[in-house]
Amino acid sequence: MPTSKSVYDFSLAALRDSDRDRYLACLLSPQDKRGPLSALYAFHAEIARVRDVAREPLPGEIRLQWWRDVLDDPSGRSGEGNPLAEALLSCVKNHELPVAVLQDMIDARIFDLYDDPMESRSSLEGYAGETASALIQLASLILDPAHAQQSASAAGHAGVAQTIAGLLLLLPLHRRRGQVYFPAELLAATGLDRDAFLSGKDEEAVSRAIRAFSGLGRDHLAKARAASGEISPENRYAFTTLASAEPVFDRAERAGSKLFEQSIVPSQWRRQWWMWKVARSGRW
Repeated sequence: MPTSKSVYDFSLAALRDSDRDRYLACLLSPQDKRGPLSALYAFHAEIARVRDVAREPLPGEIRLQWWRDVLDDPSGRSGEGNPLAEALLSCVKNHELPVAVLQDMIDARIFDLYDDPMESRSSLEGYAGETASALIQLASLILDPAHAQQSASAAGHAGVAQTIAGLLLLLPLHRRRGQVYFPAELLAATGLDRDAFLSGKDEEAVSRAIRAFSGLGRDHLAKARAASGEISPENRYAFTTLASAEPVFDRAERAGSKLFEQSIVPSQWRRQWWMWKVARSGRW
């Protein structure tokens, strides 16, 4: 197996192409943590883009199952020859990351492969909890494991806020695919169902739904901020990418139903500036 340095060099390079914000988050983190963080984040990026790569559900499920098998094999042989898998396994071993959490993260991504509705707010929060929230908490185990548990409440709410912000950014793509991550109960409260939301004909109702969805994200962001005093100085780097959440909520609310057709992705330099400030201050 390659040395840790060469494995982590690969995962950092892969992350630069697959998730530029978390790549920057690695660079803003302490130098000795960048490698393992890059392996964790690159793995997350890999399973998050399965639908983009596989196109159809069955090939997507096969790709996800391959990652399950890699994590289930204590010998590490299942991941041999795949530098990202080797980097992830090295990270898991060296930092004693809970494999069950990573497996749950993989399982949650099955939802992305299909066009099933997100039934409720609790379903959305569960999805975010097993993906973005878990990622923040795993990063905390790498950065400052002795104080990682203190970050759990903040990580839980931060992950939901970050997930909602990300879903707002991806709304034009999801609409073209026929995917709806907005909870059905939220749509119903604004006078819509899945098909009416996707059609976009009732622009006023769609705008209400977007504002309500953004409001849910803001609620979780506020709760994360309220719990942020428990985060250790070292673990603040796990929250760096949360810097874009509030600006995304602002832009989504201004765009309303136009969000179906226009991008609200902040420029790269703005995101870098916001993340740099968060990394320096620990405030988001």
